[in-house]
Amino acid sequence: MRPAVPLIALLAAGPAFAQVPTWWKAFAQSPRVEARFTQTGDSAVFGKLTRQGLLRIAKGGLLRVEYDKGLLLVADGKALAQYDASTRTAQKVELAGAVKDAPLLAVLMDPGQLERVYAAKAGPGPEAFTLEPRSKGLPAVVITGKGGMPLSLAWTDPTGAKQLLVLERPTVPAKAFPQGIFTFKAPAGTTWIRP
Repeated sequence: MRPAVPLIALLAAGPAFAQVPTWWKAFAQSPRVEARFTQTGDSAVFGKLTRQGLLRIAKGGLLRVEYDKGLLLVADGKALAQYDASTRTAQKVELAGAVKDAPLLAVLMDPGQLERVYAAKAGPGPEAFTLEPRSKGLPAVVITGKGGMPLSLAWTDPTGAKQLLVLERPTVPAKAFPQGIFTFKAPAGTTWIRP
């Protein structure tokens, strides 16, 4: 399964990440983050595509990405479910496998573990750094941020499309997320697709 968010890859404070800006180190310690986002892709085949939605992440591999038009990604720390409301189909994979297949998920879900698959290099600006893949087949990712939060992630996906994920006013909510928000419950009539 190739999740729509690299997160959709598409966000360490360890020794290998010594060149990252201080805002990243603060983000890696955040218990939870919530933000509206805009994801744009530009490919020779599909042209320019723009999608928007709401992103929620919390420590322990918890993720909920709700696209405004039907796609939903939910990770409970063990498994990742992807649901497409337009086709009423769902897929579920073990989270470790999903992160291996789409390591950009680790950028948002477990920033402290990024150094296993990426090396960080300072730049291209004072509030940015580049994640260089440690193995072939993974994209380089440029991450910018400020004030303890990531603001954008840019990369080229396996199809050659340039992707940009922009987080709009990311915050650390004062209260914990509602119970059950990171548990996927398939609507009646959902068809499950085997990965």
